[in-house]
Amino acid sequence: MTSPLTCPRCNSTEIIFHNYARKACGAIGTTAGAASGIASTLGGAEIGATIGFIAGPPGAFVGGIAGALMGALLGGAAGCITGVAVGSTIDAKVLDNCECKSCGHKFTE
Repeated sequence: MTSPLTCPRCNSTEIIFHNYARKACGAIGTTAGAASGIASTLGGAEIGATIGFIAGPPGAFVGGIAGALMGALLGGAAGCITGVAVGSTIDAKVLDNCECKSCGHKFTE
């Protein structure tokens, strides 16, 4: 079992984590992934339209829209996961992510 993180200045265990890079990189990754997904929706729209064509022209239209949305959602999710992983590493290794609630000291894990 790991011991709780303590403040290097006052040895308090009341530590808060800001996770600024995780939040920012997650948002950037989601946006970039969704943009990439939207840019590549042509393939998803074609597949959706082909499958939906069984139900006629309305089915092809709805299938095309559904395929395009699915591409954007999947791209956004993949980008978010990647961004959060990168941001977590930056928080842990680079930024003063931790703050002691007792004395206000900011430090890296």
